[in-house]
Amino acid sequence: MRGEAGMGYYGGVMNCVFCKIAQGQIPAVAVYEDAEVMAFLDVNPIEKGHVLVVPRQHYEVIMDAPEAVLQQVTCVVRKVACALMKSGATGVNVQQNNYPAAGQVVPHLHFHVIPRYGQDAPRSWASGAGRYAFDAERDLYAQRIKEGMKP
Repeated sequence: MRGEAGMGYYGGVMNCVFCKIAQGQIPAVAVYEDAEVMAFLDVNPIEKGHVLVVPRQHYEVIMDAPEAVLQQVTCVVRKVACALMKSGATGVNVQQNNYPAAGQVVPHLHFHVIPRYGQDAPRSWASGAGRYAFDAERDLYAQRIKEGMKP
């Protein structure tokens, strides 16, 4: 299943898109950042406001991450979920997948925090139904989430 030590099942850290985002090598619309965790808008959202929460350090699956890291990440997941509710969502899905057989596409531990707006039925990952019409619309959602995370 897993590759050689440090390589994992996808080829390791060198090919990890989320590591590159966390290091600033690939742009992302961040809604939260600290030294250990980053939250940013998904580029293929199921719903507008769909956020990914990742540890900055590379762990491929939840079973690889130390408990302290999981505590930090899940605290941010909760903050994002609260912010989505403050910004107009009527519900929130939190999803986390491990290994390709379970639907994991990016080999870096991450949580999906997906807002629901009442009238929408849950959609498949491939639907792309939450795509933003313009960058300005995307940025507006990001700003609303950031505002919702303020105490």
